[in-house]
Amino acid sequence: MSSETPEPERAAGAAHDPSHESHERHGAHGRVRTGAERWHAFKKGPFLPATVLVLILAVAAGLFAGSYTYTMANPSPHHIPAAVVGDPATPQLKRFVVGLDEALPGSLKVTSYATEAAAREAVEEQREFAVLRADGRKVELDVSGASGASVAQLLGEAGTKVGEAAGVDVEVKDVKPLQKGDPRGLALFYISLAAVIIGFVGAIQLSVHARGLNPAERIAFHVAYSLTGAFAIAAVVDWLLGALDLPFVQSWLILALTMFTSGMVFTMFNTLMGRWAMLPTWGLMVLLGNPSSGGAVSWPLLPSVLGHIGQWLPPGASVNAQHTAVYFQGHQHVFPYAVLAAWAVGSCTVFWVWRHRHPGGREKGAAHAA
Repeated sequence: MSSETPEPERAAGAAHDPSHESHERHGAHGRVRTGAERWHAFKKGPFLPATVLVLILAVAAGLFAGSYTYTMANPSPHHIPAAVVGDPATPQLKRFVVGLDEALPGSLKVTSYATEAAAREAVEEQREFAVLRADGRKVELDVSGASGASVAQLLGEAGTKVGEAAGVDVEVKDVKPLQKGDPRGLALFYISLAAVIIGFVGAIQLSVHARGLNPAERIAFHVAYSLTGAFAIAAVVDWLLGALDLPFVQSWLILALTMFTSGMVFTMFNTLMGRWAMLPTWGLMVLLGNPSSGGAVSWPLLPSVLGHIGQWLPPGASVNAQHTAVYFQGHQHVFPYAVLAAWAVGSCTVFWVWRHRHPGGREKGAAHAA
């Protein structure tokens, strides 16, 4: 009888030999990967975007703190326009103006007006922040808290000190005060800030949870949440809290336009940049737009470049439009509405033209099948 193992059995034994399996496994997975292979695996895995996000968030945190601290922590005057009624050569008025200009180095810009009515009209048009006049042996300084609470406070404090130093009696009066529920004038900034942030957060949520929306549907839902969200903001601030007495419909629509614009700005960047769209949106709206909006710190106290840039960005335009609607009803300006409309139309246009690049939407066949 032969002692040799039949050929089929040897083959089966080899197939189930544990040492053979171990040798093959170590041969496949035990090899040390090259640097190129490791880099390729790192790029394809979740660790690269996570690492990039760690670095981006660190930079964003520093920029966020820096931008608000730079503009708001210690505001200094750069350009404060003031009206002078009557003869500016009146001795006590001249001494006071010279002293005030020295106390606010290089920032006081004085314009002469023939009548009190003309000077008050300039304040209503928001061309002037204060009115100066001589009254007998004293000087009257009329400030406008509604034009800018921080500027009015600065002028009032500086005017009192200058009057004492110059030996001039000074009477400070707020001729356009803020509403009682908003003594610091910050409520308009807060409601505009809410509209800006909820605007692009809403767009982000639509892109995540309603990814299948087609372009026209996406714009329609932007309109829907902007109208409802803006109504909620205005209702809470006016009806529930009583912090502001708003011209309700006008303020509601300004907030809705702000929210829609902010959402469409994110959608535009999402179309152009994909998953990194949050970076330019946050930079434009929060890091640059909100600190330069003139809401928390009036434009004359902002660094001059930011004061000019802020008026052309959606947050600044929103604060400007809301501010005029609440406090200067008879002197509306087209400019802030035009800025908001331009950003909204421009963002919608970019999104619509390059809508095929947007990561959302659904196939036409799927839509018909549904």
